Amino acid sequence: MAALGLLSACGGGGGGTGGGVKDGKTTITMGLFGVMGIKESGILDEYEKQHPNVEVKVDVAGDEQTYYTALQTHLTANSGLKDIQGIEIGRAKELIDTRADRFVDLAKVPGTDHYLPWKQNQVTGKDGKVIGLGTDTGPMAVCYRKDYFKQAGLPTDRDEVGKLWAGDWKKYVEAGEKFKAGFKGGKVAFMDSSSGLFNAMIYGDSQQFYDKSGKLIYQDNPAVADAWDLSAKAGAAGLSAKLRQFQPGWDPGLANGTFATAVCPAWMLAQISEKAGPKNKGKWDVAKAPKGANWGGSFLGVMEKSPVKDEATKLIAWLTAPEQQARIFKELGNFPSSEKALASPEVMNAKSDYFDGAPIGQIFAAAAKDIPDEQVLGRKDGTIKDIFSQGLRLIETQHKSADEAWKTTDERIQKAVG
Repeated sequence: MAALGLLSACGGGGGGTGGGVKDGKTTITMGLFGVMGIKESGILDEYEKQHPNVEVKVDVAGDEQTYYTALQTHLTANSGLKDIQGIEIGRAKELIDTRADRFVDLAKVPGTDHYLPWKQNQVTGKDGKVIGLGTDTGPMAVCYRKDYFKQAGLPTDRDEVGKLWAGDWKKYVEAGEKFKAGFKGGKVAFMDSSSGLFNAMIYGDSQQFYDKSGKLIYQDNPAVADAWDLSAKAGAAGLSAKLRQFQPGWDPGLANGTFATAVCPAWMLAQISEKAGPKNKGKWDVAKAPKGANWGGSFLGVMEKSPVKDEATKLIAWLTAPEQQARIFKELGNFPSSEKALASPEVMNAKSDYFDGAPIGQIFAAAAKDIPDEQVLGRKDGTIKDIFSQGLRLIETQHKSADEAWKTTDERIQKAVG
């Protein structure tokens, strides 16, 4: 029902995209998800001031999975789309392989040569067509509650906290066991969900579910096996609040302080600060993750059927320019995909008042250097990731064994990609 509701919200039916030109005024519509920073930062207001004959209308879906279900339906029908649609990294390969014809080719858009080398490759087809311009990336850290760590007898200084688990995710779980043994402040779990740990671990490897040829390798990939085993152990040990990120219950969990840590790519800082709310400002901090990884990142694509595709293309080129990426990071924490933005003072000197003055620019810039140079994407990456998250939840909530949950997960993946 949520997806059906979004279908009508995403595009007004019929063959149009909702945008157009009337009485000299250009209207551009956008469909986004999560907290991509474009609406929340206020930069659209600035664009409209610079272009008084342009109005930008934005619909934001909180849940990316629901958003993508609706987007797939609209792409199949080739109607009901916005002029501009957000693309999450886990969906990029599938869209390139199956729906590239629905998108404008952005390969030759001027002024878009400032990205990290691997970023635009993620939305480039074999024929060289580029279906999106990069917004953010997802270098990894660990967000933690300083007050809860103190109550559990653990270090609270962000550098000392990082040393607890430096170099090995197993040490992160060991810290969780110490937290569980030492915390006396009520029902607070060490982490939000074991699936967050799983995602952090697999994205530290160049290959996760597919190899370069497009072959499924998750069954034999040691990186997936290690991530499953450790995440299953953490779930079975009761270290998790059983709150899968961005699913029902996670937002209230942040607001009510029911967990002490969350594996957090840079873009997640915006969600935590928004959902945890003003009452928890300064209680959260950011520490270095055990190992480098890239989790997430998004793009903006323009629909070929848009009546204002030229104007929409100019808009997304401006929105993803280094200056705007740096501004969004400074205000919300979404980490730039632009090399020029990374070197800017706005990024390198950025600190977060919400996260107790954490030097997030330096923390995530250092984390970005640890991201594997190559990231192999597969057609059903997003779907497979969701199924693995559901499988770990079987361990957390239904007390299934790791082997039982793996068997169910494997069967679901085979059915989904078959």
